[in-house]
Amino acid sequence: MFDALSERLESAWKKLRGQDKITESNIQEALKEVRRALLEADVNLMVVKDFIKEVGVQAQGSQVVSGVKPGQQFIKIVHDELVKVMGESNVPLAEAQQPPTIVLMAGLQGTGKTTASAKLALHLQKENRSSLLVATDVYRPAAIDQLMTLGKQINVPVFELGKDADPVEIARQGIEYGKAQGIDTIIIDTAGRLQIDQNMMAELAQIKETVQPHETLLVVDAMTGQEAATLTQTFNDRIGITGAILTKMDGDSRGGAALSIRRVSGAPIKFVGVGEKVEALQPFYPERMASRILGMGDILTLVEKAEEEFDIADAEKMQEKILEAKFDFTDFLKQTRLMKNMGSLGGWLN
Repeated sequence: MFDALSERLESAWKKLRGQDKITESNIQEALKEVRRALLEADVNLMVVKDFIKEVGVQAQGSQVVSGVKPGQQFIKIVHDELVKVMGESNVPLAEAQQPPTIVLMAGLQGTGKTTASAKLALHLQKENRSSLLVATDVYRPAAIDQLMTLGKQINVPVFELGKDADPVEIARQGIEYGKAQGIDTIIIDTAGRLQIDQNMMAELAQIKETVQPHETLLVVDAMTGQEAATLTQTFNDRIGITGAILTKMDGDSRGGAALSIRRVSGAPIKFVGVGEKVEALQPFYPERMASRILGMGDILTLVEKAEEEFDIADAEKMQEKILEAKFDFTDFLKQTRLMKNMGSLGGWLN
């Protein structure tokens, strides 16, 4: 995941190697490399333009911290902007004050929506929240059977009325059943379609109006790149969603979806699917994802620790002492303590 993007971005850092400071002229080539990397990763064009503009402004206005190379400082700036684009912080799943919490799952066919519903139920189980899966997909062959099989696998009950029942009625009765059983969270698996059509949207809107969900999550295939963001925006405009689940992040994903969804649609990514197994669902943390994209978490930590521990004025005085051959044992001890506060040398190198 993100291997191609990481390699492309690495060439941007190389543009700043050998430089002693960040200037308007020496970051232009680096910015061009970042732009190419994002476009090749299928990130939305407007997101790329805004991203490059903001990184350029931040880079030119930044002061390189003592002990940190310009290239490393630039990586930190790109990292922070990646986090900002993807939403800055994790947005947890809603939890109703008065149970049950109702979660409506939506999406196109083939995105892994039914599996994502079971994955979410297992995730909630680990948080000691009981779940009920409601099978309203009466159109796709074996969809109900698939959900029931997954439910047995994770020991979560599944409510179904068969493939001849009305999906809206299944959802309504499922909610009533969940309330009677004292279930904490009810997850409604709805039908997907090969494309967005009026019937699908009308049925989904009717289910939503009937059950009044606390969360409406759109399940999106990460392999679709920036189209995932467009799809999310369309669903949000027509149905109203509270977030997205990005599936197939373990595949040959170029990263465009993860970097485009929040900025284009306004809907946060709440979870990511990183494998076919039921356990393979993770809460989405923009900061962690940015570090994985860059593949340089150690450098980010070094920059942050340097910013925390080093006083710029003290560093300049120390530099003057060294140049004037006045650096004494007391100064050496002071520097050693600062380095100790930043952690072990082995930790910097790992």
